[in-house]
Order: sequence, then structure tokens, then C-alpha cells
Amino acid sequence: MSEPAAWPWPEGASTGIGSLPGTDVAEAQRMILGELPDFPHLPELPARGPGADLIGRGAGFLVELPVELYAGRWRVAARPGKDLRRTRDLLDRDVDQLTEQAAEFTGPVKVQAAGPWTLAASIELPIGGRLLRDHGAVRDLAASLAEGLALHVRDIATRLPGATVVLQLDEPSMPAALAARVPTESGLGTYRAVQPALAAELLRLVVDAVGVPVIVHCCAPDVPLDVVRDSGAAGVALDLSLVTKLDPLGEAIDAGLGLLAGAGPTLPQARTVTSAAVADRVRKVWRDLGFPATQLARQVVITPACGLAGATPAFAREALAACRDAGRRLHEAADVR
Repeated sequence: MSEPAAWPWPEGASTGIGSLPGTDVAEAQRMILGELPDFPHLPELPARGPGADLIGRGAGFLVELPVELYAGRWRVAARPGKDLRRTRDLLDRDVDQLTEQAAEFTGPVKVQAAGPWTLAASIELPIGGRLLRDHGAVRDLAASLAEGLALHVRDIATRLPGATVVLQLDEPSMPAALAARVPTESGLGTYRAVQPALAAELLRLVVDAVGVPVIVHCCAPDVPLDVVRDSGAAGVALDLSLVTKLDPLGEAIDAGLGLLAGAGPTLPQARTVTSAAVADRVRKVWRDLGFPATQLARQVVITPACGLAGATPAFAREALAACRDAGRRLHEAADVR
């Protein structure tokens, strides 16, 4: 197995994907720091409305590429306006809470943002149609995003001097962009397929610019693991229940890619969530892949299958606690061996 010098998380780590229920960022940050003490993250609260959603929040990082809401959709704007001010104000409040509550934190801390392909598949051009129709415009978007996220990461690192910042790029739309499944505005056609080499190139533009470990998260089927590997990312975050072909995942792990294994539930179930069940689910996949059990707790981070915005606050806390304890179970089992 080709292993990087070090993955940016401790053995037996767990973390969240990003989103949580509710609108109280102070309480959300307390929950994260309490339930995920080894690898916390900056929570996202989409229930606060436009600007807190995945696309609006991600577009807020763009430099000299303002956006606005029009008919319920985000589109490129002529100049910054109230929608962008609201987006950035929400982010500022979130970062201030992280600074206040985690100023003395030492260890990895994760921040999240929509990646270039998901933004391009969602943001519209002023003349109509999504940015994805113009690959030159997508390249400009990626450069703008890279610059903005580099500033964001630098700000977090300054505020938390003892922490190691990790960036997660959320790319739920990337498989559809690669497979020409993103519909045009009329719904009668789809945009042309993005070539894997171009997809990796623009992801790498962001990876290289931020200068910190990057995780590419995709909670859709058919995660393009070859693209993630070629982008220079340190790891991939995915929903284990959507993995139907083990060979590509095994090849990525063997090449040294870290795995954020989405094994915890995101919505209440008939039975109580247990850390043992979460750990067993990850252990089975790892065993089926044929990798040594001693490597599991080092290369894998346990997470919920996706975001927790649709859960109740009580269940979100329960799900994160189950992931935390599952990670510790895997670490303890590795120590025994």
C-alpha cells in the first residue's frame, strides 16, 4: 500500500459531513466539539435559509464573481448585493463561533464548501443556462473559488493557531456532470459530459491553492474515485451504502487515499443507533476489500452517511456520538492486535 507521510487525523477518528438541523450556530458548534473532540468541523445550518444552503454558502467564497438569488435560483450577478452580504454575514457568524469556542483547540479541524463542479452545475449565467454549459466559465469559477477558499483556510488557521485545517469539497453533482446527466433549463436535454481529466484538473486547482489536506465528498452513487485521486486530494468521503463496486475503492485506498466512511445513519430508524453496528459495517467493507485490520483505524474516519440537516437535534447528537464511539472501537481493536 502506498501511504502518504501522514493522514491529517488521529487513529480512530470520527467527524461529521457538515450540515446539522436548527438555526443556532453556537449550540451546533458546542455539539460538534462535544461529540467529535478528535476531528471537529465548522457546522452548516441550511435551515437558516438562502446563503446557508450548499450552493449559496459555496458561492460566497467566490472572488470577484458575485451571485444573487433570482426566482429561487443562484445566478451570476453584475455586482455584489444583499444576497451575497447575507451569505457572508452568516459565514462570519459561524467562524466567530468557532473562534470563540475552539481558540485553544489542537488537532485537525474541518471546514466545508461546495466544489467547482457542483457550483457550476447549479449557478446560472446572466443570459440563462448554467455555468456548466461553458467550460471556460467553469475554469474561471474554479480559479475564483480557489482564491476565496485559500483566504478562508488562512483565516481559520490564523484564528486557531494550534489546529490543522482540513478542507472538504462537497461535490454531489460531479458524477452527473461527468455522465452528461445535468439537465438544461428546459429539461429537454442535458449538458455535455465533462471529461475526467478536466474534472480532476479543476479540482486540483483548488487543492493546490489552499495548501492544506483536501477531502472530496460525494454522497451520490458512482463516485469518480479516479478523478478524486488525480486531483491530489488526501481523501474521499462517501456513503458506504451506495458503493456497489469494491475494486475502484480498493484501488484508491491502496494508492493511499484516506477514506471518510459514511456508515452512520442520518435519519431516525426503528432501532436505536449503536456504535457497534456502525463499526461492524465499516469493518465488513474493509475486510471485503482485503486490507489488514491494523490499517483500518489509521486510514479511515467514521462519519454519518451524509449531512444531518434533516434530522432532529437529539438524533443528530445520537448519530455523531455513535460515529465517535465506533471510531474508538476500531482503534481499540487495532491496539489489541
